[in-house]
Amino acid sequence: MRKFLNIVGILLVFIVGAAAALGFYNDYDVQKRAAVKPADPNVLVLRTPEARFETLTDFPFEPNYINIEDPTLGTLRVHYLDEGPTDGEIILLLHGQATWSYSFRKMIPIFTAAGYRVIVPDLIGFGRSDKPADWNSHSFQKQVDWLDATLKQLDVYNSNAFLFDWGGYFALRLLAADPKLFSRLILVTTTLPRANSLFAAAWIAGWRRYIYGPEEFPISAMVSEMTGTDIDAITINGLEAPYPDESYKAGPIRMPMMIPATTLHPTATQNREAWKKLKGWDGPAVTMLAESIAERGFNPQEFYDQMPGTQGQPHQIYPGMGFFLIEDVPEELAEATLEFIRQNPTPPE
Repeated sequence: MRKFLNIVGILLVFIVGAAAALGFYNDYDVQKRAAVKPADPNVLVLRTPEARFETLTDFPFEPNYINIEDPTLGTLRVHYLDEGPTDGEIILLLHGQATWSYSFRKMIPIFTAAGYRVIVPDLIGFGRSDKPADWNSHSFQKQVDWLDATLKQLDVYNSNAFLFDWGGYFALRLLAADPKLFSRLILVTTTLPRANSLFAAAWIAGWRRYIYGPEEFPISAMVSEMTGTDIDAITINGLEAPYPDESYKAGPIRMPMMIPATTLHPTATQNREAWKKLKGWDGPAVTMLAESIAERGFNPQEFYDQMPGTQGQPHQIYPGMGFFLIEDVPEELAEATLEFIRQNPTPPE
């Protein structure tokens, strides 16, 4: 018995020590970036000059704007694309970190040619949308709230949701609150982060230190390093267009600290509760991700275990590709999405 208690004691000391070390490890990152303040404290929100987007030769879509309200920042302008027939069934495309609606440029024409209406908002802090200047103005809950306000104002409901990366993190929270928000899910390199393993916590801590290493926060470099194919100068220009300088990057910079590494992060509890609510969501859902990613932290099995609607679907694994599938194989993703929708027709009322 004493030997057992000694083992338990050693394990407890190890766990507490690991947690303390992890906390210190993360605190380094927080302090490093928290020191970055807006150049002008009187300017709460930045807006990228339109001239930055005039050089995008591969992005011919007309910009659209709506305003949403934030209780502390006031009115925020949200950019979105609205392509295809106005009476067409909606496909909603949501981007993640280091990307914006630009990364869907090769997918949109495929969807519209098939008769769908395609709506693509830029998250606050990204693309042509407004950018709160202080990184403390960005949080997981804020992004959920901003997305909620955006979808309500655009009247996007019961739509086909193509959720990539952080777009899925935020949208799945909304789906947990309203199970009828989306009719079908296309889950592309995404999850609902819940701080549910020590391995994930260590990986997140290491990722934060890695991503915060360079003096300039890497936007196009992040995409370039995490694709299976080379991206060209035109694409690099498109990815960098929203950010004239570092002061415009508070949203992307904040994201590594928004993801819950441990249960001490307030988002961990909120996301765990949302995950419980998603248990049994039975709408059609399909996963698409790179083989390397499926083996390193984005195991699609968690969706198969959670959502009955994933059963029998044409899930896709792409060998040799990277995290940013929307840049690697956009046309393939679009065609696979259309096939998934066709295989899961809307039930008659």
